[in-house]
Amino acid sequence: MSKLDNPAILGGEKAVTLDETEANRYPIITEEDEQAVLEVLRSGNLSFHPATRELENDYRERFGVRHALAHCNGTAALMASFLALDLQPGDEVIVPSATFWASVTPMLWLGAIPVFAESETERLGLDPDDVRSKITPRTKAIVVVHLFGLPSKMTELFEIARQHNLKIIEDASHAHGAIWRGRPCGTLGDVSVFSLQTDKLAPAGEGGILLTNDDEIYERAVCLGDMMRMIELPTETRYLAATTFGLKTRMASLSAAVGRVQLKRLDEHNQKRKENIVYLSEKLEKLGFHTFLEPEHLSRVYFEFLIRYDAEINGMPIDILIEALKAEGCNVATPRYPLLHQQPFFTHGLWKKVARLPEVPAKDLPEYKVDALPKIEAENQKLIKLPNFPLADRDLLDQYALAFEKVLSHTTEIMTQAKAAD
Repeated sequence: MSKLDNPAILGGEKAVTLDETEANRYPIITEEDEQAVLEVLRSGNLSFHPATRELENDYRERFGVRHALAHCNGTAALMASFLALDLQPGDEVIVPSATFWASVTPMLWLGAIPVFAESETERLGLDPDDVRSKITPRTKAIVVVHLFGLPSKMTELFEIARQHNLKIIEDASHAHGAIWRGRPCGTLGDVSVFSLQTDKLAPAGEGGILLTNDDEIYERAVCLGDMMRMIELPTETRYLAATTFGLKTRMASLSAAVGRVQLKRLDEHNQKRKENIVYLSEKLEKLGFHTFLEPEHLSRVYFEFLIRYDAEINGMPIDILIEALKAEGCNVATPRYPLLHQQPFFTHGLWKKVARLPEVPAKDLPEYKVDALPKIEAENQKLIKLPNFPLADRDLLDQYALAFEKVLSHTTEIMTQAKAAD
């Protein structure tokens, strides 16, 4: 590319001219999905079709665990996980701030108190050093999230959990198919959860799967909201089946039918998406972006494609860069997850109205402050979200690379225009 090629924001032609509709179509639904749904529909057995049990068995076999329990969504599966660990009012759980709210807020209904910790900058998972600093005698567990499909620093987190006798709740909702040191994500926690929401890598429309090797954890999770499973329990707990613990979290059979097909095609879908993103990432790395390519001991997946941009090095503020890339036709944005510790629900104290808190002085309860985690706040401001390109071809990816190159090679002119417009 010649530097004479003017960026679109300066009046030049757009770099991205191809239609992205098909390239970014997701989920990838085929006739096999349709036939699976039709089979359930035509059976008339919409609540208790075998598809749900079969989906659980698919997960047990793929992940090599003793128990898989389907839920109506990932949030319900996380609630079951917190309940299954027998968290009590006042117990503290160390959690990330850079995650979807369901990784954190369900524990409040049990009276457990989230303690937000920093994220490390290499993989955006929990920072082990900050986790250590947040442990108190009330700490009972850690929530680990493999953000955007990149496994967290589990070696250090496992050691912390061992030293302090803490349980690990693994929210693997972004990490279907990711591998940490030869072990599948989803098998790394005392209890682990996958969301099967539409955007996820093995979607079912709505749904969640809880995985564990612990019989007691499984039994307590069943008690939350599936009376049919409680009747089948081999222990005396089944006498509670008529009420469960007051909720119904059973997964719909129609969703399970889709989930089975999507899980079967997970590796195929992940491979195509990964090939596309790595191809573009290698081009963007040469332009100075950090694209979170996997270390040798991990195999990451791409729930979302995030890259890091350092404005201090490149000289263009990130908001102007995004505006210029959009002018080129790029579908780019800032991260979609707001940092949880900065949300009014926590900073304005509204969480206390939900939480079943112990009778302790208000001074002993945490006060969540927007400036409490400067490292992840700074990191979040450097991230740019790109499409996942699940079905893209190289021509589109090359156009994206060209768009980035055009914009960065005209930083001075773009900044001059931006300052004149102020």
